[in-house]
Amino acid sequence: MATTYNYAPLFRSSVGFDRVFDLLENAQRGRSISDWPPYDIIKTGDDSYRISIAVAGFGHGDLDITFQSNLLTVIGKREEVPTEGYLHRGIAGRPFEHRFELADHVSVSGADLKNGLLSIDLIREIPEALKPRKIAIQNTPSSPLTAPAKIEAQKAA
Repeated sequence: MATTYNYAPLFRSSVGFDRVFDLLENAQRGRSISDWPPYDIIKTGDDSYRISIAVAGFGHGDLDITFQSNLLTVIGKREEVPTEGYLHRGIAGRPFEHRFELADHVSVSGADLKNGLLSIDLIREIPEALKPRKIAIQNTPSSPLTAPAKIEAQKAA
């Protein structure tokens, strides 16, 4: 059962949230995304994350990691191995592509391939201009209470 939502009423009262609505629409679409190879997303700190992908049989040259405008793409392509001589072939080596939508100010800080596990480290760095800041309240000398001003006018005859 597919349900679609109409975001038009929200467009009337919001400005600059186009990207959020695009993300919601993309999440609703029934994309045929394969969950192979399996992966984990781990929060390693307050502002740091790690994506671990099981890439058994893939080497450094078989993997491509691209980060562009909040989209992290991991592509794995392995050279064809001749099938002759195999009695059983259980280690999958088919090509794959994983796409991860990242939040604003999240960037890739590094990647590592060790023991068939590709680890991609992410960090969220909020610019100083966007961080909350304290606003100092200035003390101004209080003025003494003054009597209300009198308005003088000539009496009408």
